[in-house]
Amino acid sequence: MKQLLRFRYIILVIFLFSGVQQAAGQRFILNMPEHDQKPYYFGITFGLNFSQYRIRYTDAFAQTDTFKRIQSDFSPGFNLGLMANLRLNKRIDVRMIPSLSFAEKKLMYTYPFTDSSINKSIESIYLHLPLQLKFKSDRIHNFRFYGMLGAKLDYDLAANARSRRNDEFLKVKPLDAGYEIGVGFEFYNANFIFSPEIKLSQGLMNQIYKDQNLQLTNSIEQINTRMIVISIHLEG
Repeated sequence: MKQLLRFRYIILVIFLFSGVQQAAGQRFILNMPEHDQKPYYFGITFGLNFSQYRIRYTDAFAQTDTFKRIQSDFSPGFNLGLMANLRLNKRIDVRMIPSLSFAEKKLMYTYPFTDSSINKSIESIYLHLPLQLKFKSDRIHNFRFYGMLGAKLDYDLAANARSRRNDEFLKVKPLDAGYEIGVGFEFYNANFIFSPEIKLSQGLMNQIYKDQNLQLTNSIEQINTRMIVISIHLEG
C-alpha cells in the first residue's frame, strides 16, 4: 500500500511538472522568428505630440516696456504616418517615417502694469521627413529595446510668413530642420510588432519671420520648435 501511494505521488509530481513545463513552453513561443532576417519591412505609426517654442529675446525686450513677459507652453497634437525600415546589420537599422504632424504652440504675453496674460495659439501642419538610425538590443524572447538618433526636415503647410491678414500677431517660416533622439520597445506578436516609442524632436532653424509691424517681432530674436512625441508603431 505504501509503495502504491508513493508511486501515485511520483506520477502526480511528474504530471504537475510536465504541465508546468508545457505552460512555460507555450508562454515563451517565439513569435515571428524569421522577422529579424528580413532586409526591409514597412509599418504605420500614430501618436501624440506636445510642442512649444523655445524663445530667445532681443535686446529691445529688456530695454523697453512694450511687454512684461513672453512665454511659450506645451500644447498637444497628433501624428499619422508610414514607416520604411532597412536592416543594415544585427544591431543597426535605418528607417524613414514620413508623416503629418498636427501641432499647436501656445504663446502667452503680458503687457506692463497688468497681471492678466493674453493667450494665443499658433497651429501648424508639418510634413515631417525624418531619417533615423535605430540601435537594437538583443531579442529576449518576444521583446527588444532600442535607441534612436536621427535628423529631420519639416515643412509647415500652415505657416503664415506670407500672410497679409490684419489679425496676425506673429509670423513663422515654413521650413525647419533639426535632430531627433528617443527610445522604444518592440513586442513581437503572432502577426505584427507592437512598438511604443518616445522621442525628443528639436528644430534648429529660426522660425520667426521678421515683420516690423508686429510688436512681438521686435521683442523676439529667435524661436525654435521643440516637440515631444509619444508614438505607437505597428510593424509587419
